[in-house]
Amino acid sequence: MSDTKEQVLSFLDKCEELKSCKFIMATTKIKDLLKCIVNCPDLYRLFETVTSGFNYLEAKSRCLVTVNDGIFVRNYVVLPQTVGQRLAFIFCLLVEFDKDNINLNDFLRQYFPEDGSYFASYQAFCNTIIKGLQDCISQVFREEITLIEQDKAKSSAKGEISSSLSVSLSQEVDFISKCLISEEEKENGLKILAALTKNLKAGNVENIDALLCGYSYFVLNNKCVSDGIAELIELIEAYEKTL
Repeated sequence: MSDTKEQVLSFLDKCEELKSCKFIMATTKIKDLLKCIVNCPDLYRLFETVTSGFNYLEAKSRCLVTVNDGIFVRNYVVLPQTVGQRLAFIFCLLVEFDKDNINLNDFLRQYFPEDGSYFASYQAFCNTIIKGLQDCISQVFREEITLIEQDKAKSSAKGEISSSLSVSLSQEVDFISKCLISEEEKENGLKILAALTKNLKAGNVENIDALLCGYSYFVLNNKCVSDGIAELIELIEAYEKTL
C-alpha cells in the first residue's frame, strides 16, 4: 500500500510538472510522465488493462471532432465518458506525441487554437487532457489518495504540536531552574524533563507516560507547579496521539 501511494503521488506530481512547465519542455515532460507509468507497477498494470482490446483508431474518430458549418471549420476534443476508455485514449494520445506520430504543435493549433498563442493553447490542452488524466487516476486510486492526504494532515498537525511542545518544555525547564527548592530536587526535576524530552523525540510512549507520571508527582511533592504545567500535559497527550 505504501509503495502504491508513493507511485500515485509521483505520477500526479509528474502531471503537475507537465501542466506548469514551459511549452518548449512539454514533449520532454510527456516522456517523463510515460516513464513514470512504466516504472510504477500498479500504474503499468492499470494502463495495460485499460488499453487491452481498446480500439484507439475508432476512439480517435469519435474524440477528435471536426465540425464544418459551411462557413467555419472547428476542431475540438471530446474525451470518452467512462474512466477506463478515457485513460486508454489519453495514454495512447500521449504515446503518439512521444513517438512524434502526432506533432504536438500542430495538434494544439488544430484542436486548441484559443487566442492563437501556443501558451494559451497549451494551457487549454492541459486543462482538458492532463487534468482529465489526473482526475481519472485520482478516482481509480481514491483510497490511496485519501491516505496520502491523511498522512499530510497528520504530519502537519504533528509538526505544529511538536513546535508548541518544544516551547512548553523549555519554559518548564526554565521554571524549575528558578524554583526555590533544594538543588538536589531541582536536579531531579531537570533530569526528568530531559528524559521526557529524549523519549518524546524517540516516540517511546510507555516511557513518556511513566516520566510524565513521575514529573507530576515531583511538582506536587515539591509544591512547584508552574502556570504552564496543564498546557504541557495536554500537548504531550496530543503529541502521543500523532505517534
